[in-house]
Amino acid sequence: MISVWPKTGWLEKTVQAVRSVTGQGNIPLHQPEFSGNEWAYVKECLDSTFVSSVGAFVDRFERELAFYTGAKHAVAVVNGTAALQVALILAGVEPGDEVLVPALTFVATANAVHHCHAIPHFVDSCEQSLGLDPDALRAWLESNVEMIHGKARNRQTSRRIQAVVPMHTFGHPCDMDGILRVAEDYNLSVVEDAAESLGSLYHGQHTGTFGQLGTLSFNGNKTITTGGGGAILTNDPLLARKAKHITTTAKVPHRWEFVHDEAGFNYRIPNLNAALGCAQLEHLPGFVSNKRQLADRYGKAFAGIDQLELVREPSGCESNYWLQTIRLRGDGFGHRDSLLSALNDAGVMSRPVWRLMHRLDPYGDCPRAPLPVAEKLEETLVNIPSSPSLVSRA
Repeated sequence: MISVWPKTGWLEKTVQAVRSVTGQGNIPLHQPEFSGNEWAYVKECLDSTFVSSVGAFVDRFERELAFYTGAKHAVAVVNGTAALQVALILAGVEPGDEVLVPALTFVATANAVHHCHAIPHFVDSCEQSLGLDPDALRAWLESNVEMIHGKARNRQTSRRIQAVVPMHTFGHPCDMDGILRVAEDYNLSVVEDAAESLGSLYHGQHTGTFGQLGTLSFNGNKTITTGGGGAILTNDPLLARKAKHITTTAKVPHRWEFVHDEAGFNYRIPNLNAALGCAQLEHLPGFVSNKRQLADRYGKAFAGIDQLELVREPSGCESNYWLQTIRLRGDGFGHRDSLLSALNDAGVMSRPVWRLMHRLDPYGDCPRAPLPVAEKLEETLVNIPSSPSLVSRA
């Protein structure tokens, strides 16, 4: 990467363009907004003394999440990684299996597979959506997988490939129709990583509701936050019941006995966090609307800067624009770190896309397909300030 940038030219214009949208001062990448009932609901929870994994706010948060997303069931847990780990287990992933995941993702996607004692198998991304590319996936599987007794097996490792995990990158829905077709042809369970896409729609349907299961995250930097938290979405009542059971230490209900019928997880979201989430959900439509307005403002501000463009939602989709993303092009290629330096030096927090999973020490030996698009995206994507409150600053 080139680390020196001129004091004039397109880099300076880019900083000015971002500033025209964000206003002045030090601008964080993404910060939560607490402007409604957060204090009142948290106080109500404290007054009730039910602050742990049992309480009215947990039940309410799950009901309202299910209603908002259109899923029949939502099970709230401690974070998005735990949600994905449990969802993979419920989807039949067993120790020693392989799970197809994009190389371009946050490390939690691969970590969740690892926590199942399974092996991530990295595949390429689509340049438009930034998510898993079903055409590249199909071509890779045709060359490297054989079907034995109705299950896909990696010809090189002889391991079963049980599931595929599409991740909706920065809130942009990936091609779920194509992914579902590949999954059906190869008998793969589909578990959506929708951690970043609460409020995003693929052809009118909420992300996280296409596969057997989907997962959400409510970390402090997400569109809504519970401080820490996540959720499992499913339309299957048996899977929902199982998810709630095993994330509550697999305790069999009884008035006083402590009977646990399997090795479960202490993963349920605390009532205190759910109280915060209920207040945040009341603002979710406004947050998404503001983020979409912010994208429009950035798009107009970057007009005329030929070296970059704003990543926009795929055709037929409605993105939440969780993180606004610049894509370098033309003369801008090779200047990612120069742009990062220019923006951060100006007090505008920005960051690159994640390092590809196969470049990380824990996952360097995992199976992987050719990754030409993911490698290009790694070199050309930069996230810029994305807080919904920015629409009222400039």
